[in-house]
Amino acid sequence: MVQELLTAAVTAGIAGTTYFVAAARVVKQYERGVVFRLGRVRGDTRHPGFTLIVPFVDRLRKVNLQIVTMPVPAQEGITRDNVTVRVDAVVYFKVVDAAAAIINVEDYRFAVSQMAQTSLRSIIGKSDLDDLLSNREKLNQGLELMIDSPAVGWGVQIDRVEIKDVSLPDTMKRSMARQAEADRERRARVINADAELQASKKLAEAAQQMAETPSALQLRLLQTIVAVAAEKNSTLVLPFPVELLRFLERAQQTPGNRAVDTGEAPPGEPPGP
Repeated sequence: MVQELLTAAVTAGIAGTTYFVAAARVVKQYERGVVFRLGRVRGDTRHPGFTLIVPFVDRLRKVNLQIVTMPVPAQEGITRDNVTVRVDAVVYFKVVDAAAAIINVEDYRFAVSQMAQTSLRSIIGKSDLDDLLSNREKLNQGLELMIDSPAVGWGVQIDRVEIKDVSLPDTMKRSMARQAEADRERRARVINADAELQASKKLAEAAQQMAETPSALQLRLLQTIVAVAAEKNSTLVLPFPVELLRFLERAQQTPGNRAVDTGEAPPGEPPGP
């Protein structure tokens, strides 16, 4: 009798242990558990920690609530200004409703990926090339709204969307490089012309100032000689006064020219009117 009771107790203990092992589940901190009892959702989601289910009747589905980083494959399209580009992006999202992520959509990861690719192609067709290259923040916000709108019903929240890279054809790259080079050359010419204008104004002011004080011209001449001597010591500089040239010019004038200048007629000719 005692042996039979002991056998029954051992059998009950083994059965209880087996039942406990089959019913025991552990939900991690970053997960939530959704229990299906005979195909229907049972109660609220199970929170992190130890939990029990009915073996062979309940089925526990665990859903990860961590932020998922999903790369969007590169999409090729034509922009609004008829330029062929290839754009890839990355989507950051997380599950906020575990039950909805399991019930409302078959595979929420695949659904978000397909929606991101479709939205990215749509953004490419609605944007200009300049927007894709320089105004990415606005495009990221628009892309996030386009993906987040249907994802709300799937229990998924889009955290952030970023456009990673914009690939252009080689011919377009060369055209943009030539355009940038031409623009830089135009700015350089404008700056050079502006510098020449400012220099001419300063030289005119300097000439006017030197005309008022002739000694300043002599000082400038001496300064120029010093500069030349400092750069090339073998150069011989011989200052030649301009007044001497004027004297020689006046000396070479003929008596007839002097008569015309003074208003007197040359010898043997009647005076002019």
